[in-house]
Amino acid sequence: MPGIKKLGRPTAHRKMMLRNLVTSFLREGKMTTTEMRAKETRRIAEKMITLAKRGDLHARRQVLSYVLDEDVVTKLFEEIAPQYKDRNGGYTRLLKLGPRKGDAAEMVMIQLV
Repeated sequence: MPGIKKLGRPTAHRKMMLRNLVTSFLREGKMTTTEMRAKETRRIAEKMITLAKRGDLHARRQVLSYVLDEDVVTKLFEEIAPQYKDRNGGYTRLLKLGPRKGDAAEMVMIQLV
């Protein structure tokens, strides 16, 4: 199936890992991880920001169903989404950091633009 990366994890583990990554990324604004995890995190985080830009109750409930922390959802709707009201996507950037020392996995820093 195109578009879905399995990331070497069973389905339930992968879904929860991505929920944790997105929650942490939105809380901190930047994060260092492997390239494939960062690309999947970016895909979901940009959808969450787009939902938050709508700003209605249904969008808030949709984000709450995915993001694990209510404080992060509040931050997303009150601080992050208003910054991007005039922007049509491309809310994040990936900066390559080079290979990881232990297993040579390509590391990147994902951050909000």
